[in-house]
Amino acid sequence: MIVFPAIDIKDGKCVRLTQGDFNLVETFSTDPAKTAKEWESQGGEYLHVVDLDGALKGCPVNLDAIKKIVNSVQIPVQFGGGIRNEESIMEMLNLGVTRVILGTSALSDKQFTKSMIEKYKDQIVVSIDAKEGKVAVRGWTEVSEIKAIDLADELTSFGLKTIVYTDIAKDGMLSGPNFAELAHMNQISKNIIASGGISSSDDLEKLKQMKLYGAIIGKALYTGAIRISDVKDNMEE
Repeated sequence: MIVFPAIDIKDGKCVRLTQGDFNLVETFSTDPAKTAKEWESQGGEYLHVVDLDGALKGCPVNLDAIKKIVNSVQIPVQFGGGIRNEESIMEMLNLGVTRVILGTSALSDKQFTKSMIEKYKDQIVVSIDAKEGKVAVRGWTEVSEIKAIDLADELTSFGLKTIVYTDIAKDGMLSGPNFAELAHMNQISKNIIASGGISSSDDLEKLKQMKLYGAIIGKALYTGAIRISDVKDNMEE
């Protein structure tokens, strides 16, 4: 199972939100590229970078920070936040991002999403963010009536290989992920990346036993509750 260190960017800084609330922001670093290098040095295999400002605005905003991250590390980067058109996808890939994450557009424009999956194949990831099982969009500020499990099923039928699943209620709470919902998602797609609430090596071990493709670690990394170097060998067994 791949462990993805998370770097969330707001106003050019590396921050963490609690339950996706933009009013509950904690700044961990003013230099996201330095943070990226730290996670790489600990043994991180793949970075998960999100432009929080971009998610709200509808287009990537923190381009300078993103470019510096990509140029500062040797490991691949997957990026999301405000990707709503092909121009933004191409811009990110040209910056050196390995995979681009669609979020809001996956729900609001199914035809666009399908065409991008067909064209860019494994370079496209979709992030399904859910609150009580329903899909949330636009930086988690709106909750739809669409069930996350139904959206995952439809996207998989389009040929999508990789899905990031986040339970918003768990995000930043260090209370453990939503194992039950992740188990359901894992029956639909075999490339599920768990996100939200992962707080310990025990959480990671359970996700590994569930045969999840990956797990994103955010707050637990920044608080020191998890060190990549401590869990990396176990994840590779």
